[in-house]
Amino acid sequence: MIFTSLASYGHLYPLLPLAVAARDAGHEVVFATAADFHPTLDKAGLEPAAAGISIQQAFREAFAGDPRARDEVSEEELNPIIGRAFGRTMPERFMRDLAPLIDQRRPDLVVYELANPGGLFAAHAAGVPAMCHGFGRVTVGGEAGAVIREPVAAFGAELGIAGDADFAWGRPFVDMCPPSVQDPEFLAGARRVPVRPVGWSEPGDLPPGVAGRDRGRPLVYLTLGTTPMSQAHLLSSAVQGLATLEADVLVATGPSVDVAALGEVPPNVRLAAWVPQSELLPHVDLVVHHGGSGTTMGAFAAGVPQLVLPQGADQFSNAEAVTAVGAGNQLLGDEVTTEAVRDHALRLLTDTAVRDVVRKLADEAAAMPSPADVAATLPQYA
Repeated sequence: MIFTSLASYGHLYPLLPLAVAARDAGHEVVFATAADFHPTLDKAGLEPAAAGISIQQAFREAFAGDPRARDEVSEEELNPIIGRAFGRTMPERFMRDLAPLIDQRRPDLVVYELANPGGLFAAHAAGVPAMCHGFGRVTVGGEAGAVIREPVAAFGAELGIAGDADFAWGRPFVDMCPPSVQDPEFLAGARRVPVRPVGWSEPGDLPPGVAGRDRGRPLVYLTLGTTPMSQAHLLSSAVQGLATLEADVLVATGPSVDVAALGEVPPNVRLAAWVPQSELLPHVDLVVHHGGSGTTMGAFAAGVPQLVLPQGADQFSNAEAVTAVGAGNQLLGDEVTTEAVRDHALRLLTDTAVRDVVRKLADEAAAMPSPADVAATLPQYA
């Protein structure tokens, strides 16, 4: 089997539990992505193969010769660039790189990540069955996703792939989103293969004192994910608000924030560049985050309330899903102030109705088939 995803934490990590389970079930598994993430695949015990380019490289190519920073480009100019990068540049490159790998290894099945349709396109060209693997909630026909969905659908049509791109062209879809928070239209129209939202983190120890701490004092986890964007100002506002609570605050600063930019923090706040998030979430009482799918799904599975501060992409629809089901709140744009973060966090730490909702979500996630269960069924899709 060949698994393939974009070279990004939020796109690659969700596929790792199933890829590892498939390997453990005795299948020969190759995971194809850009070389930047091959060390991650080595740590997971998976055979890496080189394919595609990173999202950052795709945008560097798109902006070649343009002296402006990305945040200086208007939305009207940026949207077509995003569409080309995700809808043409990266799929074409993955399709080209996967063709010789498929020819050499002759897989029975290609499992491609939702944002990497180049995996499907290469499998289609080679006459190999393919199935899609999601990374969170799917929004059918959403306005925000149209900028990518339309060029991807057009590319698929050029290749003679029949069906609706919104539903993975009728291919089986490994869906890790609990049904109660999934898009109802997607639930009704997709060939879903449910899988429990099991997180994956690179091996590492929890911060000292987390595992055996006194649960009488709340632990708040703050993260804005791994996307390379300037987040220090947002983190600072959130830290200042959370620090005033009678709680301990653990902040994962991520790869794009200079810890020094946050200045001196109060004694109840601890900063870490990285934490094993999937292992951490069951120990926390509130997650304050950007709305990335990995953190959103992980909090659902762990039964943790969420305060979402969405910044872009699917983060807004994730935040809306969290609030719609009663699992937390969201703050948008200028709403993100020190006072608002404090007030919303305090309410979520004490609201028993929210606690009831997140417990039900955790039970729902736990009842979904495990990656090992799904791995046992993969031959039927070949």
